[in-house]
Amino acid sequence: MYEPIRTKSVHSTMAGTTSEFPHRSREEELDIQLAGHLAALLTVTDELRALTPCADLDTAAERLAEQVARLRGGHAPVRASSVTTVGGPCALHQRAHALAGRALVVAASRADTAAAILAAERMDAHAAATRNEPQELSGAAH
Repeated sequence: MYEPIRTKSVHSTMAGTTSEFPHRSREEELDIQLAGHLAALLTVTDELRALTPCADLDTAAERLAEQVARLRGGHAPVRASSVTTVGGPCALHQRAHALAGRALVVAASRADTAAAILAAERMDAHAAATRNEPQELSGAAH
């Protein structure tokens, strides 16, 4: 029914052998994604800390930094010494909630319980902050 392909693939002739391409496992790709989402969440957390300093946000930032370092093989995340915030605290909490949600999806896919718990706690804390309900921002469990 179909005619067989008679020519070589353009991709294989241009690159030579497939071993020239770096390949990562699914787990490595998920680690990279999760570290990226948590690092972005850490950045927003630092922005919130600059606007409204609080011990609970400090604790959350430390926990996020620990998780990012763990996922990056011990390399600590780069953190800005000065923060320029875009939007007010409510907008930052909404952005942080969305980032925590993304991190939770990847952590669940990766079966990373520690990161999933942290992301879920951050989602709850930022959701409560946007509703103006008093709640501890670092989450209950450590």
